[in-house]
Amino acid sequence: MSTEDILKQTPLYQQHLSLKAKMVPFGGWAMPVQYESIVAEYDCTRHGCSIFDTSHMGEFFVDGDAVKSGLDFLVTQPIKDMPLKTCRYGVMLNEQGGIIDDLIVFRIEQERWLIVVNAGTMEKDERQFQKFIRPSEKFANRSAEFGKLDIQGPQSRALLNGLIPDIGQLAYYAFDHFDLLGANVLVSRTGYTGELGYEIYFSWDRTPELWDELLKRGARPAGLGARDLLRIEMGYSLYGHELEENICPLDAGLERFIDWDKDFFGKTALLKKKDSLDQQKIICFISESRRSPRQHHRIYDQNQELIGEVTSGIFSPHFKQGVGLGFVKKELAKKGDTIYFGDDKNKLPAEVVSRPIYKQGSLKS
Repeated sequence: MSTEDILKQTPLYQQHLSLKAKMVPFGGWAMPVQYESIVAEYDCTRHGCSIFDTSHMGEFFVDGDAVKSGLDFLVTQPIKDMPLKTCRYGVMLNEQGGIIDDLIVFRIEQERWLIVVNAGTMEKDERQFQKFIRPSEKFANRSAEFGKLDIQGPQSRALLNGLIPDIGQLAYYAFDHFDLLGANVLVSRTGYTGELGYEIYFSWDRTPELWDELLKRGARPAGLGARDLLRIEMGYSLYGHELEENICPLDAGLERFIDWDKDFFGKTALLKKKDSLDQQKIICFISESRRSPRQHHRIYDQNQELIGEVTSGIFSPHFKQGVGLGFVKKELAKKGDTIYFGDDKNKLPAEVVSRPIYKQGSLKS
């Protein structure tokens, strides 16, 4: 049996094949990495409107009071004070303070919640929810019911306006239900590209119909390759790279998504890490050349002493240089410093920069 035979397929699998997409394994799913050109798909997202198939993501539902249900205890961010029809990003920790997953919580009603989780961590996420949500029947994994499409780019609002006339009313990190192709559909103003964008949660069986309609209206398909370029230029973390169970949110630069005044699972261990002198931090950097950093490249300081490791790297179409993310010892590699990436035989210079690396996006336009 081939790997492709055992990979899960999104509702758009046949559409991807008909568009001659190159398919790759990702989080247990067969996903399109590119259609014609990764750079062309990147350019379309930065300047026009692209559509990404993200139906592999998980959708969990919880009914009940935020605190009494246990949901607020599972997430580092406060949930109980969320206004209706807003989203909030947070992380879910293990007992050691490491990241089980990063997720987004949606407050649909006063005591009804949608939690969007990553595909590759869905099974362990579900175990954690089942362990802590009280009573357990208040939790439901409904991922198989929903396809999910991300419409991203500065022209995304204009394109969707032809289908959803009120789409312009959505604020950043807010959502609402709209009539779309005769269905009542949740649409959020969120994304993973640094550009203006929306995410649509559509019926699994009808997702191909919506995909075809968006393409007909001018959106262009984009795959995981373009998505990686876009997210690294923004300094966004990806599970399996910058986020893992052996990485805590303090190391990953996510402290602003932690409310130390509330109780959450893993807090005791995280407080100890906060006071520890043995900490690392995430940095963003731009190569001085076109040479690109790669995951597991080593990072060296100005004296070419080993100080860390690259977690993600690309050749940036915008900067025409290599761009990367990585972890280094906390007290080292400040903004503006020169570092080196590579190995003991070949070290290439780069400059530490602030996050986001790409600052011209239409994200909050």
